[in-house]
Parts: sequence; structure tokens; C-alpha cells
Amino acid sequence: MNPNLLKNTFQHSLSRVVLPAVALGFSLAAHAEEAPVPDYSLAYNVGVISDYRVRGIAQTSGDPALQGGIDLTTKSGVYLGTAASNVKWVKEFNGATKGSYELDLYGGYRAQITDTNFSYDVGVITYQYPGNNSGVAGFYPAGTFGNASTVEMYGDLTYEIYTLKYNRSVGNFLGNLNSSGSQYFDLSAAVDMTHGFTLTPHIGHQFIPNQTGNLGNYSDMSLTLAKDFGNGLSATAALITTNANKTFYTDTKGRYLGNNTFAAGLRYSF
Repeated sequence: MNPNLLKNTFQHSLSRVVLPAVALGFSLAAHAEEAPVPDYSLAYNVGVISDYRVRGIAQTSGDPALQGGIDLTTKSGVYLGTAASNVKWVKEFNGATKGSYELDLYGGYRAQITDTNFSYDVGVITYQYPGNNSGVAGFYPAGTFGNASTVEMYGDLTYEIYTLKYNRSVGNFLGNLNSSGSQYFDLSAAVDMTHGFTLTPHIGHQFIPNQTGNLGNYSDMSLTLAKDFGNGLSATAALITTNANKTFYTDTKGRYLGNNTFAAGLRYSF
């Protein structure tokens, strides 16, 4: 389950720094020429997180996750990417006997609207759990869940430090039956604390239609402190809470997946 993650869960971009050429010229002063923007750029990342959460819900039952991704960004604003992580919820929540990792594939377009302070991003993402047999065999009888793999369309608007994002599922959401059109609203702000620190408060709300008593609906909040150490190395520390229904979001081993948590992560980008 990943949508932002983490980006958003898992959202990616690349800024490439190019040393300018030195122009010989009319005076004793040297003049730097601005380097052209490359037609495309590739970025890679690998990292570890102590408790992998998506929209506040535990993906690894509170255990660590190893993650990685690749992003292709073009000068025109078109981008493609993929991200992967180990997960437990497909087996321990949906009751499947297969489905131990997540593979996200996404693509979209981002651009400025008026100036550098106002931009938008639209795209599509699929959360794949290769080999998963959710809803076919496992702890729950057939017909309780469907296939866990999910497709969502998304769009966001960013103004200065604020971002408002909307996701909507195409087809069933994470194996919940009759849940096509599930929606997630996400509001966050990236506050520059100087010295490489960024503080990001976030609030979101998940709607899953046609679930008994609307028990799948919930809100989540988080406060994340990130530190950029330079040379591609960064770290995060997050406090996360939800009001997810304990009955609906308790797995087959009796663990509540929406509990309050602290999650720390380390990532290297290159």
C-alpha cells in the first residue's frame, strides 16, 4: 500500500547540479555560462524505515522495511518511476498466503502554473503485490477480499510550502470489495528550518465506499522532521497517529495497524 508514500509515501524528483563553464572575456573578471537543462535525468534511492506506514496504516506490522526506487524525469515535466518495499499486510490483514512485497509503478506530468511558487502534478500510480492471492486462498474465505493490487489517479497543487493532493482508486482499493472510487485527501506543508532541516506537518482522510458502517473511513496525522546531510544522504523522524477503526484495521494476528507510532528512516539518493 503505498501511494505517497511517502510519497508520500514514494514521490520522487531529481535536481542535477552542473558546474558552469568559465568564459574568457573582456576583463579580468570571469563570466560563468549557465549550463543547459538536460533532456532527462535518472535518480536512484535506497533506504530503510523502522515502521513502514502508508496513510498512517502499518504495512509491515511495525517491523522495519528495506526500500528502493528509480525515477526518470524529463525537461518537459513528464516523469516515470518505480519503488519497491517489503510488506506484511497482504498476508496478515487480507489473509493471503502469497504477497510479501510491494512494487509501485507511476508516471505523470508536473509544471508551473504562474511562477515558481505555484505548480501542479497529475498522474497515475499502481500498487502491485506480485503473486498475491488475496481473496482466493488464505485465512479468510473466498469472497471476503479481492486482489490487493490497486490503481489510483492523483493530482496535487503546490503553493509555496503548501501541498493539497487528491487520490482516487480505479477499481477496488487494496482488496476491499466494491470499493472502486476510494478517495484520499492529503494536506501538508514543508517548513524550511534551515541547516538542512525540514518540518512537515500532514493531515489526510481516507474514504472507502461500500464498507459496513463506513468502518474503513479514517483520518491520519503526522509530523515529520527531515535532515539533508548532503551528498545524497538524508534521514527522517516521524510521529504518526490515526483514528482508524480498531475492528476494521486489526489483522489476523490481533495487531491494530492504525496505532500511534514513531518511525525513523535513512535514505541514500544517487
